[in-house]
Amino acid sequence: MCGIIGGISHKKFNSKNLLKTIGHRGPDNNGFFIEGKAFLGHTRLSIQDLSNNGSQPMYSKCKNYVIIFNGEIYNHKEIRAEYLQGLHFVSSGDTETLLLAYIKYREGCLKLLNGIFSFAVYDIFKKEFFIARDQFGVKPLYLYKDKSQFIFGSEIKSFLEFDIKKSIDFQAIENYLTFLWSPGVVTPFKNVKKLLPGHYIILSGEDFSNIKEKVYYEKIPNGEYLNLNENQLIDQLDNLLTKAVERQLLSDVPVGFFLSGGLDSTLLVAIAKKLQPKAKFPCFTIDVSGQSSGTDGFMDDLNYAMKAADYLDVDLSIVKADMDIVRDFDKMIWHLDEPQADAAPLNVLNIARLAKEKNIKILIGGAAGDDIFSGYRRHIALNFESLIEKLPLFLRKLIKLVCRYLPVRVTVFRRIKKVTDNFDNFQQDRLIGYFDWMKASEIKKLFRNDKKLELALYDSHNYFKKLLKKVNLDKNLLQKMLFLEVKTFLVDHNLNYTDKMSMAEGVEARVPYLDLDVFEFAQKIPPPLKMKGNETKYILKKVAERYLPKEIIYRPKTGFGAPVRKWITEDMSDMIRERLSEERIREQGIFDFKAIEKIISQNKSGKLDASYNIWAILAVTSWVEQFVNNKSRN
Repeated sequence: MCGIIGGISHKKFNSKNLLKTIGHRGPDNNGFFIEGKAFLGHTRLSIQDLSNNGSQPMYSKCKNYVIIFNGEIYNHKEIRAEYLQGLHFVSSGDTETLLLAYIKYREGCLKLLNGIFSFAVYDIFKKEFFIARDQFGVKPLYLYKDKSQFIFGSEIKSFLEFDIKKSIDFQAIENYLTFLWSPGVVTPFKNVKKLLPGHYIILSGEDFSNIKEKVYYEKIPNGEYLNLNENQLIDQLDNLLTKAVERQLLSDVPVGFFLSGGLDSTLLVAIAKKLQPKAKFPCFTIDVSGQSSGTDGFMDDLNYAMKAADYLDVDLSIVKADMDIVRDFDKMIWHLDEPQADAAPLNVLNIARLAKEKNIKILIGGAAGDDIFSGYRRHIALNFESLIEKLPLFLRKLIKLVCRYLPVRVTVFRRIKKVTDNFDNFQQDRLIGYFDWMKASEIKKLFRNDKKLELALYDSHNYFKKLLKKVNLDKNLLQKMLFLEVKTFLVDHNLNYTDKMSMAEGVEARVPYLDLDVFEFAQKIPPPLKMKGNETKYILKKVAERYLPKEIIYRPKTGFGAPVRKWITEDMSDMIRERLSEERIREQGIFDFKAIEKIISQNKSGKLDASYNIWAILAVTSWVEQFVNNKSRN
């Protein structure tokens, strides 16, 4: 894992400061290439081939091509053996494999890659950039463009070293307040976009007005599933997961694991133990005892993590979730690059910090298990769709009206209310509505009048609707929902914070459930075997039965939680009064103070469940101060 930055700029910049900004991503080494207005910068976290032969920017033998690369190509040895026979390699690392594969196959090299990556190759002779991001967006890649420069990089904060336009995209701000993250390409800066997963671009180093962006990978559900019995599917999934873990254990530095005590991470450790029975893998878990509250609806996983570690005979380091949220809030937003509204990133940061202290540079985790096999409450809610569709509209409206008065401080009532909030909508809108934390009509009220006019015609659900239009051959609701998960929540929330917070400490996070072969097989598993009745991840749990006790497999899902509702109403009260005061709100010119004041009051009285939305508002104001107004808080 590394940090990359590159592009074309007609303005002056300081390359040392630029590399320093992303130095946390690659503390082991750095390098810079510049030719005319084109440049490439790299900070290295040494994982494979620790010698200088693996340093970047890396040049081809002919000196005509230069590459910067962030990530890992897990099948790079197979690529060398099958597709690059007869070529002379200087290093044993995957960067050289990737460079030579690009030189030989151009964009066709992307079809060979099983890994996590964002990279750029510059053709010195043609003065042309080729830039690509991995199939699922595990590694971030942002793009900035104005009339005088085009910049790409791992983190938005590196763009601040340039003289960039800082116009705010208020549609993105609405997204963060609605979903707690922003789906698709948009970011809080109008001129900064995300390169979507499975996409690449080609542009001239002399004229970047014409950027060609293309899709090289997208798996859309088509209703076709494997005609195998349950045992055959379990066997194949077991084999593929074993191969994925084996690939991702590839490293020249020590490897550790996230071990929450939940199914996804624990199964991966169990498979690793099968592969290396004598290994005492270093594992890390978070202790949130004393953090949970009755209103937040999560429990402490520590007991399960300890049981799993004892059963698997691995070393378990317990990280106390001793968060000072007021102290750490701005630091979290700075590292996230975006005003995401969740406390889970701090758990990742704390685990990565301890791993770094123990000289562990790689942590393998269970991210994406829920998103490709089913694992969220909104997936279970789909079981009620056939009943909802049969109910007359007037009755659905009545149920919604009655449930509106349920006390939101009681977890089960709050969840019922969320399900019934969209009862009177069309089915497509109900599916998308499960991602909402507050209705768009209520979110728009939080903005100043001029911003309300700007957002009047904006529908934050449009990106989801566009995605669902692609899934016209598969009528299964769970499969549609899982497609949305992978395309939005997984990449724009979970993967983003996992990458940013682990790399803040110079630790690489790997995700075996997004191994290309595992993912493509999962797409062909019949949906009733992903979720059987209310049993989520059914097929994955059947694989786990070969490795783990049932008390670990079939346990209540808790989530990577934090007491956000308690923090907002108690611990962060002074912070809220200061940062969301009338004076500060007026200074930033985004929100309407009266509307903000009202939502805070209703949330505190229990009339409204808006703690996460208030958190999002705080995140936006913190982001603006740090990224727009250059007021360092971290």
